[in-house]
Amino acid sequence: MHAIGVDIGGTKIAVGVVDEEGKILAQVRRETDADDVAHIDRAIADACNELVKEHEVSAIGLAAAGFVSPDRTSVNFAPNIAWREYPLAAKVAELVDADLPIVVENDANAAGWAEFRFGAGRDATDMLMLTVGTGLGGAVISERELVRGKWGMAAEVGHMRVVPEGHYCGCGHEGCWEQYASGSALERDAQHAAVARVDQAARLLELAGGDPAEIRGKMVTQAAHEGDELSVELLATLGRWIGEGSASVAALLDPELIVIGGGVGAAGDLLLGPVRRGFEAQLSAMGHRPVAKIELAEHGNEAGIVGAADLARR
Repeated sequence: MHAIGVDIGGTKIAVGVVDEEGKILAQVRRETDADDVAHIDRAIADACNELVKEHEVSAIGLAAAGFVSPDRTSVNFAPNIAWREYPLAAKVAELVDADLPIVVENDANAAGWAEFRFGAGRDATDMLMLTVGTGLGGAVISERELVRGKWGMAAEVGHMRVVPEGHYCGCGHEGCWEQYASGSALERDAQHAAVARVDQAARLLELAGGDPAEIRGKMVTQAAHEGDELSVELLATLGRWIGEGSASVAALLDPELIVIGGGVGAAGDLLLGPVRRGFEAQLSAMGHRPVAKIELAEHGNEAGIVGAADLARR
């Protein structure tokens, strides 16, 4: 039976009908306001109602960026959306024109599950998924099971503290890994470099219309592919942070595979090379243990939809 997966972002949601093989059969999008949770509820329900009219589905999965309750019905806290102890499943159920089970899942868990079931991790038993976007999300698969922890908040690797008294984080603390290993970190560093190193930042400033504050991650990736030395350096720094942090996670979990998802994957080997080098440089007992493979995700921006639907169906 098909299921609906909903990937909820701060400014938009993507909603799709997914079959048992992880294929998206139909998809719609809606704009949202991160500060208006009622508007998000209505947008989700509106999109689901549109799809339910055309497709027979058995469940709805909501992929939410935040700390999800153990019973998978609520979002206890989200750094970028105004959810606080928020009964998301119940709120959406009130607005959906069908009596369907609704399951809330952390968005990184959903993406990781999609890669494990239908993507880069399909042959793995133990896998770490990193979703490198606005923040840094994580998902852990151990012995083919998704690890949620006692209170549903496992694998929030982006909030491991890596720099004491470092950059402020949306979670309320300082120095979290995601402040150095995320798309937001890449943009921040690129904008700062464009001010401090104007001569070297000529291409980035050109792409941004001359305004350092308008530099975006995709511009860094584009310029790096063109051979721009500063952009290549910025991606290498990001990759090093991802790789070194992954080595710390590997000391705890010993995965056979690490999958890198999110928009930064467009950088390809310009990112993967530094990630792998950073990982091996900091991996404990290097030379006396197998080294985890590090690969790019296969599902791209659709991973949340696919994973949320499959988890809800299961």
